[in-house]
Amino acid sequence: MAGRGDDEHDPILDEAKSSERDMAPSALPGTSIHRSGSRPQLDLSKAEIQGNFEERDPTILLPNQSDDISHLALDIGGSLIKLLYFSRHEDYYSNDGDKRKKTIKERLGLSNGNLRSYPVLGGRLHFVKFETHKINECLDFIHSKQLHRRDPYPWSSKTLPLGTGVIKVTGGGAYKFADLFKERLGVSIEKEDEMHCLVSGANFLLKAIRHEAYTHMEAEKEFIQIDPNELYPYLLVNVGSGVSIIKVDGEGKFERVSGTNVGGGTYWGLGRLLTKCKSFDELLELSQKGDNSTIDMLVGDIYGGMDYSKIGLSASTIASSFGKAISENKELEDYRPEDISLSLLRMISYNIGQISYLNALRFGLKRIFFGGFFIRGHAYTMDTISFAVHFWSKGEMQAMFLRHEGFLGAMGAFMSYEKHGLDDLMSHQLVERFPMGAPYTGGNIHGPPLGDLNEKISWMEKFVRRGTEITAPVPMTPSKTTGLGGFDVPSSRGSALRSDASALNVGVLHLVPTLEVFPLLADPKMYEPNTIDLSDQGEREYWLKVLSEHLPDLVDTAVASEGGTEDAKRRGDAFARAFSAHLARLMEEPAAYGKLGLANLLELREECLREFQFVDAYRSIKLRENEASLAVLPDLLEELDSMSEEARLLTLIEGVLAANIFDWGSRACVDLYHKGTIIEIYRMSRNKMQRPWRVDDFDAFKERMLGSGDKQPHRHKRALLFVDNSGADVILGMLPLAREFLRRGSEVVLVANSLPALNDVTAMELPDIVAGAAKHCDILRRAAEMGGLLVDAMVNPGDDGSKNDSTSAPLMVVENGCGSPCIDLRQVSSELAAAAKDADLVVLEGMGRALHTNFNAQFKCEALKLAMVKNQRLAEKLINGNIYDSVCRYEPPTLSQI
Repeated sequence: MAGRGDDEHDPILDEAKSSERDMAPSALPGTSIHRSGSRPQLDLSKAEIQGNFEERDPTILLPNQSDDISHLALDIGGSLIKLLYFSRHEDYYSNDGDKRKKTIKERLGLSNGNLRSYPVLGGRLHFVKFETHKINECLDFIHSKQLHRRDPYPWSSKTLPLGTGVIKVTGGGAYKFADLFKERLGVSIEKEDEMHCLVSGANFLLKAIRHEAYTHMEAEKEFIQIDPNELYPYLLVNVGSGVSIIKVDGEGKFERVSGTNVGGGTYWGLGRLLTKCKSFDELLELSQKGDNSTIDMLVGDIYGGMDYSKIGLSASTIASSFGKAISENKELEDYRPEDISLSLLRMISYNIGQISYLNALRFGLKRIFFGGFFIRGHAYTMDTISFAVHFWSKGEMQAMFLRHEGFLGAMGAFMSYEKHGLDDLMSHQLVERFPMGAPYTGGNIHGPPLGDLNEKISWMEKFVRRGTEITAPVPMTPSKTTGLGGFDVPSSRGSALRSDASALNVGVLHLVPTLEVFPLLADPKMYEPNTIDLSDQGEREYWLKVLSEHLPDLVDTAVASEGGTEDAKRRGDAFARAFSAHLARLMEEPAAYGKLGLANLLELREECLREFQFVDAYRSIKLRENEASLAVLPDLLEELDSMSEEARLLTLIEGVLAANIFDWGSRACVDLYHKGTIIEIYRMSRNKMQRPWRVDDFDAFKERMLGSGDKQPHRHKRALLFVDNSGADVILGMLPLAREFLRRGSEVVLVANSLPALNDVTAMELPDIVAGAAKHCDILRRAAEMGGLLVDAMVNPGDDGSKNDSTSAPLMVVENGCGSPCIDLRQVSSELAAAAKDADLVVLEGMGRALHTNFNAQFKCEALKLAMVKNQRLAEKLINGNIYDSVCRYEPPTLSQI
């Protein structure tokens, strides 16, 4: 196993071995496993959607049910064991905002009576692989998590008596290892049909995961988004020892229409005889270094190095596999094993591709999915099959591959449970994350899982100290540390590329039934949140470098936020190593974690911080900036109220743009913090707000708000204001703008993060900020009371010059369902989705939500996008401008929605 020295003691492995010795049923004292006690069937009474501020996922709170729920399924093949299990962790908590949330829910129509009771209540699907000859490690894993002691149905939390459990298993190992599972774990195996599981698993993954399928041509991956309503029919080609070709017409509707005995087993068998390789992986690795032209007869060999263009054959096309061996006076030992392996690989792959094409042609199908042991994410294999399908179909058909292709059988076995609860889940309710320390990732097997945070940190330290390659969870070149959080910028692709670099990582799939698609998107199918295309190598390398260079400051801030303790320093260093490993993996294989956008990168960073228990790295900074900004808010409101309507509106927009300079995610802005106080920087920024701005639609927005000529102004019914940073950004920028809408009788909903990200304000923090602001403003006070933000009406009305204004519009706060500086509007909280239904204006503020993502998003209603550009490359790329340029982009509803 790469990266783990057999000559040194490994506490993780030692513990696993100890666990193996203790696993026999006789070693377990009856059924007395430490748990929270037996409970009846799942109690859905008083269930309600509960905001979750420690995990990103909003989930359904079950006040009368608190136990974990888990069940598992396996696919045991001749080489690999694929294990899939479900877990639900109740790590949410109640907060003092319950009354506020109740008031807002009533206004938005989110009463408990109209909530669906989800069988799967929010949880996680874990994908794990083990080598079959290391089955004891698999049994250790199951035992360590007590997966064999859970009722197999997700509504039940019962602990089963030893000897009564049942596990769903498919594959040949379901027969071979049945007695071992009974002996070691005290469970029975229920065998499931392989082909049925294969199809069932493919159907679920293709419908539930947005970018599950991808093409692979000339080493380039392109992820394909498939409409679940247009999935069927398709051809599923499973390449194991042999090849099965299955026509899938719908759920439970499929038939094996063809196949061939020339498959992965043929490649391995002939390869072993011809090259003396000891394993399938060794044979594949040889092919990476091979040159098949030394053995294969090419078209150019027949036609004097020329193409045969009349029939569309290039000089490099294989005319006869192993054809040169006929005419050359050579023995087997005269040929390089690498060349033999590649020639053999291409011979078999081309034939599989051609047979698949002929069957697709036979049934009139355009879509072919390939999977199975032979594929395994291997670049040359996928390229060869893709070339064959493209060549024979003249480009009319595509070969596609699946990110979870190794888990189709296990997924299908999981789906065979009578009440698995996954039937109605959709792609917007699934979030994939990539934690450190999983036993399997990127095509490699890594042994026993890491147990707790301390073990994970120890593991990270151990491998960096040895100076060896980190192999779990991400392959990378040897890391070089320059101290706490100081790491070299990831190297470019090339010399560091591993033979298995094209293999895609498989993360943990979080099931979040309460996520919804933002209902105001003009066309959700065409919506793409990311503005920057990271498939471009130059863009990708630039942004990976930016994140790497920002890492030391982030680590220092995170450690300082927890008092600079030794524990915080240790976790900070481990986080830096982990995130550097993620960046190195993405430099090596950009598609490793699926379709890559800047929003994904930024969210990966925040998830990695949370994984090492840095819940809110900028907490103290946010509190300090909020206090400073609230202190000067009364003067700003007085200034605004002294202005004419037109001057006030312009000043408000200038204020939003000026205040958006406060962003700890921008290197340029971090440098500014060292040159003045928050108020000094804000005033400097406002003084530079000279029109015209780089993108300047203010006049159109002013006409909509104030009217002109014969056009009379009319108020918005409800405005959704997506807020960005804490401090001056929200208090001196967005709150005064919200106050203006309230003054005009519009309802206002402030939309903020569910979880902390950099110095972004969260939905949990906003009510206290609003309460502080309401002490100085009647408009904000009355609106906040109506919106349920001032439950106890603790504030006293101040005299801000607005006493005579009357408003009956509420000010509300909802969480957006994410914990990132960006936002993907295909996955928002149910609260936000409900609030959007009566909204006729969306205001997106900040670089992350209005530029990095959603700059090109179109809406059914009016949209206003406001941001200051704090990155020179982004300014040049997006608006052909410069750093600190401003964007005020006003967009009426799309024509199709008017």
